[in-house]
Amino acid sequence: MEMKSTVFILCLFGILAPLHGASPQTRPNIVFILADDLGYGDPGCYGGKTIATPNIDRLAKEGIRFTQAYSGGPVCTPARCVLMTGLHNGHTVARDNVPHYHTYLQDKDITVAEVLKDVGYRCGGIGKWSLGDAGTEGRATNQGFDSWFGYLNQDHAHYYYPEYLDNDDTRLELTGNTVTREHYSHDLLTARALRFIRDSSDQPFFFYGAYGLPHFSSKDEDPDGFSVPSTDPYTDRPWDEKSKKYAAMVHLLDRDVGRIIDLIDELSLASNTLLIFSSDNGGHKTIHERFDTNGPLRGYKRDLTEGGIRVPFIARWPETIPAGKVSTQVIAFVDMFPTFTKLAGAEVPKNLDGISVLPAFLGNPMSKPHTPLYWDYGHCRGKQYGQAARIGKWKGIRSVKNGKIIELYDLEADIGETANVAASHPNVVNRIAAFMDKAVTPHPRYEVGTVYKGSPIWKKSK
Repeated sequence: MEMKSTVFILCLFGILAPLHGASPQTRPNIVFILADDLGYGDPGCYGGKTIATPNIDRLAKEGIRFTQAYSGGPVCTPARCVLMTGLHNGHTVARDNVPHYHTYLQDKDITVAEVLKDVGYRCGGIGKWSLGDAGTEGRATNQGFDSWFGYLNQDHAHYYYPEYLDNDDTRLELTGNTVTREHYSHDLLTARALRFIRDSSDQPFFFYGAYGLPHFSSKDEDPDGFSVPSTDPYTDRPWDEKSKKYAAMVHLLDRDVGRIIDLIDELSLASNTLLIFSSDNGGHKTIHERFDTNGPLRGYKRDLTEGGIRVPFIARWPETIPAGKVSTQVIAFVDMFPTFTKLAGAEVPKNLDGISVLPAFLGNPMSKPHTPLYWDYGHCRGKQYGQAARIGKWKGIRSVKNGKIIELYDLEADIGETANVAASHPNVVNRIAAFMDKAVTPHPRYEVGTVYKGSPIWKKSK
């Protein structure tokens, strides 16, 4: 990608030098840690009271915690696609979790990793990719990543004791692991994450830690659907076994967030590293009510209510981001591409749906209101298709199931979406309806109203 280097280096200097004492050569490292199905209400810093999350809470104390941050979608694949492409769910090539195989991204698609790599960043990732299987254009190492270790196929990621893990363009064979359970994949992912950060410490790097925890596992791996080596430190709690396993998964996730923080600090990289922690969508509806996984939000993963798409989001950058700040600024995954590329001094593609939210990261007000946000879900599932949009304080939800009638919620007054105020604000409803009508570019893979039947389920023996 061609870059107007002089202009963008000057822009970068203007952004960073007054705040950070940095020269144009010291572009910040960017670390984005993504949990899988961690609910808005799970971490302690978001009100969780049952599962201890000291390291995630530490990030909030040392950085800025956003209370109105949104994923790219209510399920895994579209959320990740929005994050990587800077296009909202009506424009991305992956708008649902189907099909579960082959590829989504193609050579013509541009990812944030590709742009960062073009301006000298070393790009590495671990965990759940979901945007292109091995041997396809969409695999991570064909989309800007110098290194990827973990799962390319999203169904493969449901196995925490797999027979292999994707390792750049090859495989790390773990033959017999489904029986011996010698290698818990999360531990291997963290080991590779720490190695990548250590090996990249002498140059600008982008690290994407797409962890699988605490997403449920395949039932044929664990009868409770949560596969974990031990239920420590919750073994002695008077809970059912499934609850202990879920809490232990969150504990392991938090533990390794802490290990990444500690390594960044140990290598004296903290003052030049933007570290973000978030989750790909809301918590799952089967999580025991004792955890209150989505806190005050209505709905769960797969829903277009706030419980499906509003997520925990914390950013730390010592000496640049104010410590202990809570922000109500609306931000979203779609904004990460333009924000990261601006930080790196790269040219921001003109067709992105997101905006740079760097001022919000720095604890400052945005110069103008956020652009409208858009989500949809339920393509290829018959009559389950729905759309959601947020414009300012207003949230609209429209679905085929309710006859395309728009529900309207005032999120400033009603975070739980308990009162549909559409009848009182017809002009707002019409504005949201018009936005929804224009937000979707038709895609042959996602013909609304059809039932998709072409997706073979990944098998652990594959």
